Amino acid sequence: MVTALPLKIHPDPILHQTSRPLTAAEVTSPTIARLILDIEKTMKEHQGIGLAAVQVGQLVRLVLIATKDGSLALLNPAITSYSWKKETGEEGCLSIPNTYAQVKRSVRIKVKALDAKGKPLRFSAEGLFARVIQHEVDHTNGILITDRSKAVTTADQPANGRKR
Repeated sequence: MVTALPLKIHPDPILHQTSRPLTAAEVTSPTIARLILDIEKTMKEHQGIGLAAVQVGQLVRLVLIATKDGSLALLNPAITSYSWKKETGEEGCLSIPNTYAQVKRSVRIKVKALDAKGKPLRFSAEGLFARVIQHEVDHTNGILITDRSKAVTTADQPANGRKR
């Protein structure tokens, strides 16, 4: 049975830890297949567009990204190239409820990872898709949006232009 997992909420110290790479045996294991399904359910229940395993207490390099075609699991993701062009945009985080930060991110990135079946993936991403991947890969490195920005607001202090 697929289970929504409890989210780790800041200031839980696990959120600042670096996740370990999955071994070749783990990548295709039933344990990781189940974790992917549980993370997907958790992400959907919380209406997220991305979620890293560390956010549910698992210190492994695994992230899920919501796409128009469904959830994309990235195992051992690495960003291999960042565009020079950057944009600052507002980001929220399921692990830091009611908090938003202005974060500067590369507009385009190149990514390598393994898919849920252990097959190598290499692709380019841009726009919101690239932003979400960068955000989730940051989680695997113990980095939160509040570490990347001095412009942080809470739901009690809406950012310019954001409706409450």
